Amino acid sequence: MLKIWGRASSSNVMKLLWLCEELGIPHERLDAGGSFGRTKEAAYLAMNPNGRVPTIEEPDGYSLWESNTICRYLVATRAPGHALHPTEPRARARVERWMDWQLGHLNAPMTTLFFTYVRTPEAERNWPATNAARDEAQALWDVVENSLGIAPYLGGDHLSLADIALGPYLHRWLALPIIRAPQPRLQAWHGRLMARPGYARHVGVPMS
Repeated sequence: MLKIWGRASSSNVMKLLWLCEELGIPHERLDAGGSFGRTKEAAYLAMNPNGRVPTIEEPDGYSLWESNTICRYLVATRAPGHALHPTEPRARARVERWMDWQLGHLNAPMTTLFFTYVRTPEAERNWPATNAARDEAQALWDVVENSLGIAPYLGGDHLSLADIALGPYLHRWLALPIIRAPQPRLQAWHGRLMARPGYARHVGVPMS
């Protein structure tokens, strides 16, 4: 059975758990990272030299790290040609650009906001950095808001890996105690995602 190493509260682990439910992939999740430790142990570092989560481990010993790459791999090995990761070049590009955008643009400000409000004691919070991150994230989510006027999902008419890559950050953006400009399309998109059992179970949960 596929093993997923990583704590359930990690946004990057959430992607994999949600995807496995969408595709019906049997798996076992093993706690690692944060208070669970294990990621600096030699056996884990042999699978993932970054010492971070998630990492997957196949029954034959093959391991892979980097969550968006793992998502592509799981579709390719368990459901090749699935609409989650379309094969037509332009349709695939529409999906993968959002996966890259999440890593290259959205991840940094959202990480700052999440750690400020969820994992940093109030007396230790860096408010100038947090306020700058909020402004940056607002502008980035406005890009998504405008894109959702074209289709109900980021890749088009159907759920795709683009939604899975951004979905955990969307839930946090809407749940964090910050001032946000109205974004009705984001709210509607979040509602569509919450209607999916895998998202509701693994992503749409209290932040920790």
